[in-house]
Amino acid sequence: MSNAHDAGIRPGRLLLLLPLQAACVAGLGLLVTGPLAGRSPLSAEDGVNRVLAAHRGVPATTFSDAVSLLAGTTSVIALTLLACAALLCLPRAPRWREAVFLAVSVAAQSAVFVLVTLVVERPRPDVPHLDAAPPTSSFPSGHVGASVALFGGLAVLAAGRLRGARRGVVVGLLLLLPLAVAGSRLYRGMHHPSDVVAGLLNGACTLLVVAYALLPGAGAAPGPAAGGALPVARPVGGGRAPSGARGRVVVVRHPHACGHETAASVRAVLRRHGYADQVWAQTSADEPCGALAARTAGADTSLVVVCGGDGTVRACADVLAGTGIPLAIVPCGTGNLLARNLGLPSDPVAALREGLSGRTVGLDVGRVDGDGLTPTRFVVMAGAGFDAAMVRDASDRLKERLGWVAYVVAALRHLRDPRMRLSIRLDGGAPLERRARMVVIGNVGTLQGGLPLLPDARPDSGRLELVLLDPRGPRGWLAAGHLASRTKGGPVRPAPGRTGRRAARGALEYFSAARIELGFARAQPRELDGDAFPAGTRVTAEVEPGALRVCLPVPARSGTPRERVPDGAERPPATDGAEGAAALSAGD
Repeated sequence: MSNAHDAGIRPGRLLLLLPLQAACVAGLGLLVTGPLAGRSPLSAEDGVNRVLAAHRGVPATTFSDAVSLLAGTTSVIALTLLACAALLCLPRAPRWREAVFLAVSVAAQSAVFVLVTLVVERPRPDVPHLDAAPPTSSFPSGHVGASVALFGGLAVLAAGRLRGARRGVVVGLLLLLPLAVAGSRLYRGMHHPSDVVAGLLNGACTLLVVAYALLPGAGAAPGPAAGGALPVARPVGGGRAPSGARGRVVVVRHPHACGHETAASVRAVLRRHGYADQVWAQTSADEPCGALAARTAGADTSLVVVCGGDGTVRACADVLAGTGIPLAIVPCGTGNLLARNLGLPSDPVAALREGLSGRTVGLDVGRVDGDGLTPTRFVVMAGAGFDAAMVRDASDRLKERLGWVAYVVAALRHLRDPRMRLSIRLDGGAPLERRARMVVIGNVGTLQGGLPLLPDARPDSGRLELVLLDPRGPRGWLAAGHLASRTKGGPVRPAPGRTGRRAARGALEYFSAARIELGFARAQPRELDGDAFPAGTRVTAEVEPGALRVCLPVPARSGTPRERVPDGAERPPATDGAEGAAALSAGD
């Protein structure tokens, strides 16, 4: 599905539809109070109000009083301010777009309501009123419209942030509130049935217009669940020609990984693609994303380019996830695993050039927390035990000279580390007790050299893959390495809560879930996307489907055919990640 952002329309211009909406609602009101007033079904409205007034009782009156108060002017303003403050203050990065969306939705609905009441004059129903009648027209219902804008807006935001059963429960409850307000206004004798219907339509239309105008991903399909269709790919920059003027681009540069020559080439490529307005930010130990949140807040940023390794990409993805701002990757790090798995060229400038000439695709990210961990996100893998100790102890000097070989050197030092005891809980199921040397949760699955550690992992599956490594002696290590090196298709996913699939004489065990909770008997080293984090005893990871938009190259027309996997979904053969990127960016 395309939207205004894809079609090249300036999103803010969609707000000009609001005066047209006001005119349509006013026209409907004039019809309701004029030529259609005596016709069915409007002629039966007074009878509905009289029946409701005749059957009032204490419990229903008390409930309607509370619901009506919830949608009153003072309550709506207070709740809107509170929600906007929470969006700006509680998350790690202020969610300016979401806060502005909610505030504008409520304000715009109120403005349309006031304009309509200036044109349409309709008296309140001729029944006893349980509230003081305001001086405005009965058409449309302001309480109902305001409740749709506020609670419907919160439902839109919740649908984009929550996952699983929680999303259905929260969104469902929020959408029921406007209906409860509509019923209460009828019950209390404050509106005719057509008034509350018009209020529902007014609030819903306002919400739709403002969402498309202010939320970049409002018209895009969410990330698919496992086995679902691949995400819809969209042209970078809304499909405009590369030579056309683009919006503002923020470039986050790792000063050591991205040298001056590469930075100059990046500037030139961006200018050739129409990005003249460039804001450059440099990363540091205190700001691994170059203060990206502050640089994109409140600004019309159309693209973020990350020049660095997986750690820099992870830090930026943590800020951009859910914002709809596309991310272009310039792989300049040691491992560059995300770029490898997405099929981007290894040359940094070529990767940027092909990404900007391709499509933007919604990819999953993993959200992780635990003891001593500030909630954050990862895009490649999260691990504990052997691999985290390897990441922690890899020499910076060797990484500069030898690249990813430095991790191999560090791994040799930990081959004889003791096994760890851990418990695993998948999607809230019963805990599974295990022993292992390493546990890895993956959003993608291929390591350096095309080694498929997690053959089932795909960044658009709506799930996370987990592998336990527990080799016993030299033969166990050899068996695990041999199996991984020759694995092309993934193991069949087990149902949550059941024993995972074992391989390599029990050295490897695979699981799959949307939420994974790990508990360790003793504190273990932990890592996220190649960055070491403090040791701890807990790790909880949950997938956020389609939360990050990434620029990927256009697949070759002569790409390899997709193979069929057991659950009926199609996916490319798991080799070095390039075919996977082709399938991800296909779909237009």
